[in-house]
Amino acid sequence: MKNSFQILRLSIAGMCLLCVSACKKQNFDNVQVPDIPLITSTGITNPADTAGVLKTLTAGSFTNMGMAVTYQPMLNNAKYLATVKTHANIVTFGNELKEGSVVTNTGVYNYTTADALYDICAANGLQVYGHTLVWHSQQNSTYLNSLIAAVPTSPVITNVLANGGFELGSGNSFTNWSAYNGSASFSAGSGPDEVRTGNRSLKVTVAANGQAYAVQLASDLFATTVGTTYTMTFYIKAATAGGKMRISTGTTAQYSADYNVTTSWAPYTYTFAAKDAETRVLIDIGYAANTYFVDDVTVTGPASGSSSRELTAAEKTTIIDNEMKRYITTTIQHYAGKIKVWDVVNEPFINNGAVRTNTNYTIPTANANSEFLYAQYIGSNYDQNNYVLKAFQYAKAADPTVLRFINDYNLETSKAKADSMVALVNFINKQGALVDGIGTQMHIAYNTPHVGIDYAFKALAATGLKIRISELDVVVNTSKSATYVPSITIQNLQADMYKYVIQSYLKNVPATQRYGVTVWGVADTDSWLNVSASPDIPLLFDKNYSKKYAFAGFIQGLK
Repeated sequence: MKNSFQILRLSIAGMCLLCVSACKKQNFDNVQVPDIPLITSTGITNPADTAGVLKTLTAGSFTNMGMAVTYQPMLNNAKYLATVKTHANIVTFGNELKEGSVVTNTGVYNYTTADALYDICAANGLQVYGHTLVWHSQQNSTYLNSLIAAVPTSPVITNVLANGGFELGSGNSFTNWSAYNGSASFSAGSGPDEVRTGNRSLKVTVAANGQAYAVQLASDLFATTVGTTYTMTFYIKAATAGGKMRISTGTTAQYSADYNVTTSWAPYTYTFAAKDAETRVLIDIGYAANTYFVDDVTVTGPASGSSSRELTAAEKTTIIDNEMKRYITTTIQHYAGKIKVWDVVNEPFINNGAVRTNTNYTIPTANANSEFLYAQYIGSNYDQNNYVLKAFQYAKAADPTVLRFINDYNLETSKAKADSMVALVNFINKQGALVDGIGTQMHIAYNTPHVGIDYAFKALAATGLKIRISELDVVVNTSKSATYVPSITIQNLQADMYKYVIQSYLKNVPATQRYGVTVWGVADTDSWLNVSASPDIPLLFDKNYSKKYAFAGFIQGLK
């Protein structure tokens, strides 16, 4: 239900006026209408073929007669429920099993509503067709996009002191350091007993007790911000017990407390607020006669520079691939033994037959929070990274016993799209028996060309897979008039179309390949196509849940 010929675009505003029981579709789901009517009315105004129930009447032609349903009317509308369980033996959930209905913004899966709807269906003898595991629409894209958002990076703590490990220099000199007093006391430590890390340390030999500044080594000036707090960290040990020293700063002098130095490497810190735009630190170590070893000196200011990092394409691929697998696996296994057939992938193509991705499809601004293109991140080429292939692989691994379908719209009006569907399932099945069937949605109009309907059924059937009509409805208000009232003639044209679709399905799809037919809704008032801006009557039952001419046309197609 997308593009080509004239397109009946369903506006977002119109969609918002749907009653809550409607099976939600998105505004880009378009019903194709030819320029002129291609068929004429049979003139039947009182069709006789309204007796009986659908699931009985269709049993000789195909096994599964289905309807799309949603939770609230199944729970609260007695006529709705009665019509469904009378005429259908299988139902498709309109919304409740779509990713956006299950996944919260934090990635928690909530099946509460879907479980409740399943229980109603099971209690009324209805099988459930799982719809849908992977789709670009009705996704919680807020959550999905959060998975691949830029990653915050930690603030950077920068060491502003140069050569604090004393590695640079030669002999008894150290780059970026100067001896202010007692220069003969300074030499380079070496070997594992004198060096904490690296190859050199500062070795200080104090010959006699004295003032702290009597033996003093000063760093070069480094940039500081006045008033900002800085922390100096250093490691020191003494050859014998009783060592003592302090730290001071310049050019404005500040002094630490005195440090008692042990005979094992230990870290010490001195925190000071900068008084100048440039500061140096001084190791004042003349207090007590001893041999000292100093290493790994740093001066750090406050952490700064927090930002974020974009994930790489490979990282995004892995994350989205894993999340797609998680949803497929968790959902199939949640309904293990209950739901035995699934639409694994829904609507993978744009109308020209290309796999939908960001290079050929732009997510509408209004749908930014509800659409997500898995192909953009996982892959759309016909190779081992194709997201459709991977989805079917994950579905089979989750439960090999379930039937796995692929589903799309406009296969009856776009030959390119029908051909692409055939090519894709053939490619996938060459990788293993992964795809069991194809669903053709058939959101059509009363005057959709017959030739395309026939072609689609023939092409799909040629795959040898099971074929189902998955979302059938037939619009009549092709002008999208807000004051539209359907005539008897147009109702008969609609009945003719229903009749033709069923006839073509039975003629062109071998009996063993016919999975069945699902009508997308119950009564006209429940249809996603019936909105106040453009009222329509696309289904088999009227607002009172009474059979229409369309019902008769459907049944006549079986004969």
